[in-house]
Amino acid sequence: MNYPTPHIKASPEDFGQTVLMPGDPLRSKYIAENFLENARLVNNVRGVQGYTGYYKGVKVSVMASGMGIPSISIYSHELFNAFGVNNIMRIGSAGSMREDIKLRDIVIAQGACTDSNFEHHYHLTGKFAPIASYEMLRNAVDSCEQIGATYHVGNVFTSDIFYNDEDNLPEILKMVPAWKKMGVMACEMEAAGLYLTAARAQKNALCICTISDIISTGEGLTAEERQTSFREMMQVALETAVKLEK
Repeated sequence: MNYPTPHIKASPEDFGQTVLMPGDPLRSKYIAENFLENARLVNNVRGVQGYTGYYKGVKVSVMASGMGIPSISIYSHELFNAFGVNNIMRIGSAGSMREDIKLRDIVIAQGACTDSNFEHHYHLTGKFAPIASYEMLRNAVDSCEQIGATYHVGNVFTSDIFYNDEDNLPEILKMVPAWKKMGVMACEMEAAGLYLTAARAQKNALCICTISDIISTGEGLTAEERQTSFREMMQVALETAVKLEK
């Protein structure tokens, strides 16, 4: 695949081997300014900001993914196939489905269930199980324990829908009981697409999320609380990126 691509105006040397992908471009900027040394803007097509800098001497990139499977699959496909990136970590927020998973807890997606039909374009004869890279997952768990973060490892649910057509409410409210009984931890909107794209490229992917709300009760973090809580997740992701270089 040739570069620059329709969505990333850069060259392969502009990126580290590991790219952190929050959904929000402004969060990319925040991470670059507050965690990375010598960070520089390497992509700003459509305002999707991508930065590369150094964390503990390791070259790391951070670039937004946008919202949903179609968006993250475009950016991850181009990073994997045109820019030679080996590892992509989604870092975002998720809604808890289980009583034992609280606000501010970190969930590490070992697998990603989904209601999306994204895998259809791979022409598979059955259902593919989107899973994380074990090496990335293992290092993320080590990083959580290193900094004392509360974490949970297991399945998440990647929803392809936010609002439903019937009452303009989040569709996940109707889905929770069925997925909860199967032990699914939380709901988000990107992990399954990232895992499928990584599998096809034979690259590595992981989704790490901070619980920002409890779906069943409507309890959630304020904007200020999210910023503080998300810093812990960002640190876990960056420590994991360092471990991947060793």
